Amino acid sequence: MDEQRLTIGVLFGGRSGEHEVSLLSARSVLSVLDPSRYNIIPIGITHEGVWLIGENVLEALSKGQTAGLTRVTLLPYPGDSTLYTIQNGKLSPLAKLDVVFPVLHGTFGEDGTLQGFLELTDVAYVGAGVLGSSVGMDKALFKDIMRTAGIRVLDSITVTRAQVENDMPGVIAAAEARLHYPVFVKPANLGSSVGITKCRTRSDLYEGAMEAARFDRRVLIEQGLEKPREIEVSVLGNNDPKASIPGEIRPTADFYTYAAKYIDGNTALFIPADLKPEQITQIQDMAVKAYKAIDCAGMARVDFLLSAVDEEIFLNEVNTIPGFTQISMYPKLWEASGITYTQLVNRLVELALERKSDRDHTEHQYGGAK
Repeated sequence: MDEQRLTIGVLFGGRSGEHEVSLLSARSVLSVLDPSRYNIIPIGITHEGVWLIGENVLEALSKGQTAGLTRVTLLPYPGDSTLYTIQNGKLSPLAKLDVVFPVLHGTFGEDGTLQGFLELTDVAYVGAGVLGSSVGMDKALFKDIMRTAGIRVLDSITVTRAQVENDMPGVIAAAEARLHYPVFVKPANLGSSVGITKCRTRSDLYEGAMEAARFDRRVLIEQGLEKPREIEVSVLGNNDPKASIPGEIRPTADFYTYAAKYIDGNTALFIPADLKPEQITQIQDMAVKAYKAIDCAGMARVDFLLSAVDEEIFLNEVNTIPGFTQISMYPKLWEASGITYTQLVNRLVELALERKSDRDHTEHQYGGAK
């Protein structure tokens, strides 16, 4: 490989209900990474968590035909960001990675687990660190932090899978005591609207809680709004993050479902969103404040709900590895704000190296020992 170019490992797939979404995002990222600027190594991760490389690995993973691919791994050894092949039980060095670009959504990719592993290997990587990733992924904890930061969010309660399975009457009673229908039931740690149900009745709540508990051991039951406007903002940067212009999503379904995002293609996107100047400023300020509150880095898409009744603005969630297809809101909002898709990807690589340089200034020993 050309040692004058940065070597980038692009991770996609993964052990998540958002595996297929990750493949769509990775296809777009790989299409714009410039081979004259980077040595690019696509690394597919199976549903079982096996890391693979090889010819057309993205297509092979999409079709579930991985027999001819080669297993690879990184080792959690500081300073050794070498990607190793695994063949016949033996490790062989393949390439030293300068940057890892995780295009992984959901658990084991966006929740801090992968980020912790990459911290152990001491390699630069795109996106938020362990803290920002884990808090951004956990919708329940995230809401608590937003409330502490003085950022308006919808009321909610959190229950466990054990409660759902063993005491559903208690779960329903707790929800109805605090919230009113409609409510949304969500897995606390997942994205892309996987496992989310809008509930208008007690029966809906029962079914929605059971569905959400399939995907996580913690379940969020959240106050719903009737026909709110869904506003999204993209944020980019490390210590001095900036927010894009806001966009609006108008799904044909009752809410922005998985199918609406990735299958039916009928959702209308309005960029820029039709908002008052003071609303734009408020949403951008809230987005950056939330981004900083969870120590986010690199990128995030911040989602809001605008009440149709009184135009109150509620922060809904932060996605630290947002959808990254060419038609996804994150890159489209930046394109409308003056940054092309290719420029955006290059900037994220730069931010990863900047964040790594910042980490390298941290001392890990005390008392004069070096």
